[in-house]
Amino acid sequence: MKLKTFCFATSLLFACHANAQGSVTLTGMLDGGVSYVSNEGGSHVVKFDDGIPVPNLLRFLGEEDLGGGTRAVFDLTSQFELGMGTFMPGGSLFTRNAFVGLDDDHFGRLTLGNQYDFMVDSLFSGLNDGAIYAQGIYDFRNGPFAKLALPNNPTGAFDWDGMAGSRPIHNSVKYASPIFGGFFAGVMYGFGGVAGSFGSNSGVSVGLNYVHGAFGANAAYTKVKIDVSGAQVSVRNWGAGAHYTFGPLTANALYTAVRNEMNGASVWQTELGGMWLIAPEWVLSGAYLYMKGNQVVDNNHAHQLTTMLTYFFSKRTSVYVAGVYQRANQGANARINDVSVASSGPSQFIGRLGMQTRF
Repeated sequence: MKLKTFCFATSLLFACHANAQGSVTLTGMLDGGVSYVSNEGGSHVVKFDDGIPVPNLLRFLGEEDLGGGTRAVFDLTSQFELGMGTFMPGGSLFTRNAFVGLDDDHFGRLTLGNQYDFMVDSLFSGLNDGAIYAQGIYDFRNGPFAKLALPNNPTGAFDWDGMAGSRPIHNSVKYASPIFGGFFAGVMYGFGGVAGSFGSNSGVSVGLNYVHGAFGANAAYTKVKIDVSGAQVSVRNWGAGAHYTFGPLTANALYTAVRNEMNGASVWQTELGGMWLIAPEWVLSGAYLYMKGNQVVDNNHAHQLTTMLTYFFSKRTSVYVAGVYQRANQGANARINDVSVASSGPSQFIGRLGMQTRF
């Protein structure tokens, strides 16, 4: 009876079949808490905030065994605001991932749709970004770089290296190879769909990865073209990172960069981070990063330090306390990622107490 009820409720999304050859999984993550921001436009603020260490996601995953080591797969992933109960961005469904494809043990994986690029797949999902261990969206890159002026960006520099997955490539075809001797690679192309101009509004991304036991290293490059008042603006991201796990400790190192071809603005950053499994239920994590812009963004730079202590009630549910501090150069305004208004000075701090669960 429960199976029939569930299938009826979700019949608008997919047909429900009960057989051993395929499966559909409903999964997701939830995070909510209270954050204190020391300086937001000149004043401190205490607010409810959600989707911080992990985003609030509702995800439908499907797989069907086609035989011979080949599977049909799909992924429909939506992000939403826990505090308001609304989908984001813009109230739309499946803005994070929406693709269908084939996955083969021998030939690799080919998918089609709206998909993350390899800045996310290789560098972030490759466990090289401190944000995956501590404070998520707060620890992704922003800073005193409003003059970077990235198109369709809420602050001009929000998630400027694209590691948070805020800019998936639409209408894309993506291929990821199987692993050969520890190496695997991927390439994707997003079709702009502009008549008479094949390259307009297009995107391309590549990733190269290596894994051997507890060690992993990854590199990625992404270039997207965006229409701005009838002109095509190219934004390029690239980076490389590595991680190593030894006993209860995991350490990571990361370099990423961005260049806006419209105005010549560019920013780069280096990061060191890690995670310490103190006990099965206690985890301490943190990251330090340094960001530096070129003359177009007034040569601004910033240091950022993040730390987070987590207690796990179970494998699914945890509570945490965390802090993020950013210090920019004199004359610049610090801005931690996801803060709606920059600091009125060169420093900004966020303290947070929260809870998260997965299903």
